[in-house]
Amino acid sequence: MGRVSSVLIHYQRPGGDYDGWGLHAWEGTLTKPDWRRPLVPARFDDFGAIFEIPVRDDAIGLRFILHRGDEKDLPDDQRLDLTAAREIWLRAGAHEPVKPELGSLGPEIDPARALAVFVDSTTIALPPELAARAETFLLHDLPLTPRPGGLFQAQSRRFPHLRAYKAFSVRELGDAALSELLRDQLLVTGHDAAGEPAVRTGVQIAGVLDDLYADAADAYLGPVLDDDRPRLCVWAPTARTVELELFLSPADEPKLLPMERDDLTGVWSIGIKPKWMGRYYRYRVEVWHPAAQRVITTSVTDPYSLALATDSTHSLLVDLDDPDLAPDGWAGLAKPPTVAPARMQIGEVSIREFSIFDHSLAPAERGTYAAFTRADSASMRHLRSLAGAGLTHLHLLPAFDFATVPDRRADQATPACDLAAFPPDSPEPQREVMAVAETDGFNWGYDPWHWTTPEGSFAVDPAGPARILEFRRMVAALNQAGLRVVLDVVYNHTMADGAGRFSVLDRIVPGYYHRQLADGQTAESTCCPNTAPEHMMMSKLVVDSVVTWARQYKIDGFRFDLMGHHPRANILEVRVNLDHLTADVEGVDGKQIYLYGEGWNFGEVADDARFAQATQVNMAGTGIGTFNDRLRDAVRGGGSFGDPTTPGFATGLGSLTPLVVHDQIKVGLSGGLAAYRFVNHAGAEQSGAQVDYNGAPGGYAMSPGETVNYVDAHDNEILYDAMAFKLPIATPPVDRARLQVLALALVVLSQGVGFIALGSERLRSKSLDRNSFDSGDWFNQIRWDPALGNGFGLGLPPAGENEQHWELARTLLADPALVPPPEVIELTAERYRELLRIRRSSPVFGLPTADEVQRRLTFPLGGPGETPGVIVMCLDGTGLDPRWSQIVVVFNATADAVTQSVPGAAAGLRLHPELTGSADEVLRTATADGDRLTVPARSVAVYVADVS
Repeated sequence: MGRVSSVLIHYQRPGGDYDGWGLHAWEGTLTKPDWRRPLVPARFDDFGAIFEIPVRDDAIGLRFILHRGDEKDLPDDQRLDLTAAREIWLRAGAHEPVKPELGSLGPEIDPARALAVFVDSTTIALPPELAARAETFLLHDLPLTPRPGGLFQAQSRRFPHLRAYKAFSVRELGDAALSELLRDQLLVTGHDAAGEPAVRTGVQIAGVLDDLYADAADAYLGPVLDDDRPRLCVWAPTARTVELELFLSPADEPKLLPMERDDLTGVWSIGIKPKWMGRYYRYRVEVWHPAAQRVITTSVTDPYSLALATDSTHSLLVDLDDPDLAPDGWAGLAKPPTVAPARMQIGEVSIREFSIFDHSLAPAERGTYAAFTRADSASMRHLRSLAGAGLTHLHLLPAFDFATVPDRRADQATPACDLAAFPPDSPEPQREVMAVAETDGFNWGYDPWHWTTPEGSFAVDPAGPARILEFRRMVAALNQAGLRVVLDVVYNHTMADGAGRFSVLDRIVPGYYHRQLADGQTAESTCCPNTAPEHMMMSKLVVDSVVTWARQYKIDGFRFDLMGHHPRANILEVRVNLDHLTADVEGVDGKQIYLYGEGWNFGEVADDARFAQATQVNMAGTGIGTFNDRLRDAVRGGGSFGDPTTPGFATGLGSLTPLVVHDQIKVGLSGGLAAYRFVNHAGAEQSGAQVDYNGAPGGYAMSPGETVNYVDAHDNEILYDAMAFKLPIATPPVDRARLQVLALALVVLSQGVGFIALGSERLRSKSLDRNSFDSGDWFNQIRWDPALGNGFGLGLPPAGENEQHWELARTLLADPALVPPPEVIELTAERYRELLRIRRSSPVFGLPTADEVQRRLTFPLGGPGETPGVIVMCLDGTGLDPRWSQIVVVFNATADAVTQSVPGAAAGLRLHPELTGSADEVLRTATADGDRLTVPARSVAVYVADVS
């Protein structure tokens, strides 16, 4: 990051009306803007308000919008060319400043915007309003010919968001000439009928690069060591020169070596000499960069890095097949038994939070890969107990190299005072935590820097290749503990674009790897610069990276962050490439690797605007899983945003539950199946797809293994905290625990994949923090000693996303009764293990197909007479389960014991053997008398009938 300076914008409104008006600024700013919190005037003078905007000293432009709420001063954003001025005076509603005389700030003549799109080697596309501004257009010095029919059909299918654009034919160029053209600044200029300049705009080039360099899709990139010609390769088709910087150590001056360009692929390469192994390297790239509006030379790490120096300053040449980087037994590592998707139970945890508060570990190993290798630690003893009960996978939050934590423990800041000394409702802990948040040791890690190298801050030794060995030891230890390992991967955005330190891809091929909006700026609907996996080489990077993790680290599953921002085709290409991995050749059975992700539909790609997305509905039939927010919201109440006190089935509605919520839960219990038919609350037969969820189908999957059911995850309030907001404050701790178990039971005993945030089985709290991504160890730690509480009452949660609820939070956090006693924490953990053992005890809880679910799963009491807050689920084990012919589950969310008469109940129903000696003594009182089943309040009871 460059030095910091300020831009001054003077703003005058008629009548002195400045109330509520603020400034939303980006491009050259130091931090990401928040539309809801605009910059307010720093001061006023005789002219009007003065906004002072800190910018990087090397910034070349500042984009801004003056607004009050959603009311904008001008409909389009404005841009100040910082190479021309850093102080301007504006009047409300006027495009041009009072002074200095800069001319129009409109986008049509701003070369730093890219409104033109180079679709392929034949076509330039322009927005209709821009095309109407001029009579003639040039690309560089090449005349553009209007094409009356617009884009060709194939072009419109490839770029559906450009269908309304005007098409202009480009004079046919040879590949060499086109290649040279693309290595310089590209501008489209237009002149009006009088010959006056009317348009001057930059050009988006991803489409033409994919067209010209189609052969690059088959190129090997990064360190290529597995053939007879070892080499380093980087795709940089628009670069003027690329050199290799080779270092003996990160502190040394580099040796510069020229790299050779392949004109067919745009790949630059250099042969690797054996003596180079173990050395550090970077690429020196000379390229025209739109963020700088000039040719720049940048020294950048390899986007295909397999190893890194401490703090990711340099890439490192390593051979991942080197025996010295393999733990004992790595080549023949035995995996836990194969698990079909519909049988999976997944626990999610951050590597740091898992063990940072585990006092049975040596301090240096807390929060590291090594913690998972200590079988006798408190955290691993608990994890093994879950695996023994039926947890099948451990989902690790991002463990690739991310940008937001210093690698060395010695460099990680800590709060300056004893946080435990403050009252439970104090704002001081969050103030102290947030004061060091940017340089402390905790972050969820959704800030990708290098996608295919293990994160250094989780390593005891982050320098060089040591972290590779530590990561592999962790995987081996978890496999030996009975758990398969899922890696959370984040390819939908990067930490940065442009020419900054954390930008890698955009410094090598500017304007290619990120998705651009209509004016050429990078889309940030993911809250960071969005990548563009619809582009050939970004899609290739995703595939290559996932395959490397699978082959070299024996990862058993991948969870795609914001998967809906990926094309469906990209995720399916990952699936195909994994399926080609075999145990005989690669040492990995790729067909056993499970893929799932967040199939949310939002942003600039929403509703398939740019491609067929990898969303919930679109992924049906692929075997790839998506998170089921329908079941989550019905069980928890409310949604991801809004009023946190809105209760759901298991969080306070109880006997007041509308029967339509029962319908939503039943669809979830079926595995979110679109075709599953049952009797709804009105007494009519209905399919899962016909159940409404905010205008979308409640059921969308074609097979149970495509649905990941959950009631909490790292996002939003963890389950205990959600219940703290929703339940009456006088609810006793043991009843809170029973409702927590009830909510988890709806996940564990459903069809499809079950998923929990690790620690929820222990009533884990984050002191009501709804977004703890950067809230430090203090708010994220898992407390393994129940005598130390569950994490509730550690202070008010960080102000950023929680302050609006502080008034209520103070009341809750100050109540000591909301910290569960140790015996209640232990009770909850054992009840969760009971649920896992119950699921594992019968194949009816993991049916593989929609047909089997339809045949065996029923809700016999469905209809308008169903008891609100009570759901009875029957599972037919005939011919499938050798022990039990029928299993009946009763979910009772009400505050009273209930008796349900179940038509069609098998003779001889009795309490499941796991529950006759349940850790919860109240549950042992559940009884079966013929078809009459009695269940205690706030409990789930499971009954079985023996095979006759």
